[in-house]
Amino acid sequence: MSNNTLTGWPSESDWTPRLESHFQSPGFVSLCEFVDSQRETETVYPSVDNVFSAFRLTSFAETKVVILGQDPYHGPNQAHGLSFSVEGEMKLPPSLRNIFKELADDLNVEAPTSGNLSAWADQGVFLLNTVLTVRDGEANSHRKQGWEKFTDEVIRQLNEQPEGVVFVLWGKPAEKKTSLIDQSRHEIIASPHPSPLSAHRGFFGSKPFSKSNEALARLGRSAIEWTSV
Repeated sequence: MSNNTLTGWPSESDWTPRLESHFQSPGFVSLCEFVDSQRETETVYPSVDNVFSAFRLTSFAETKVVILGQDPYHGPNQAHGLSFSVEGEMKLPPSLRNIFKELADDLNVEAPTSGNLSAWADQGVFLLNTVLTVRDGEANSHRKQGWEKFTDEVIRQLNEQPEGVVFVLWGKPAEKKTSLIDQSRHEIIASPHPSPLSAHRGFFGSKPFSKSNEALARLGRSAIEWTSV
């Protein structure tokens, strides 16, 4: 396995023992080799240090809500390892603008202006994509290389969480994970992806933020302060 690809992995983390055996699997080794070879000849996002940001910021034990997207943003200086999030003063990508529009409508608040969602991650919102890397300018360019199997395993592990978890699944790739989730113990909130291509098919009006907090209350867990970004 390439040490390069796992740079940035939070070694002193409660995720490590849960995923260690997957890291040793032939499929994950092949995935590492593929991503490393891509980085040699192409621009790949996010940076090596940021691929596993979600695992660094949100521990397994503290995960309360999972927001599952598709793959990272494929423009410069956007993706930093948290689904839908962008760093610093970056212009909001269209999907994130739509997320904030729904947040404002759902909770009757002002839409946030900063696109960095780390404040959600710090509260136990695990911001995961089904695929964790992408080539510059080419959406979905790293799909079917092994990331989906890795994120399947992540969802399987979260399904073992003793406390209930709310899974927010946006778009078809995310919804494919439904079969991995025990809905007698956890809750699923699914809708079309917030992309401009699909948001008007049911993302707008889906109220995922208020519904997540209602589900957390049913599970006996504290609410997320969604306006903290």
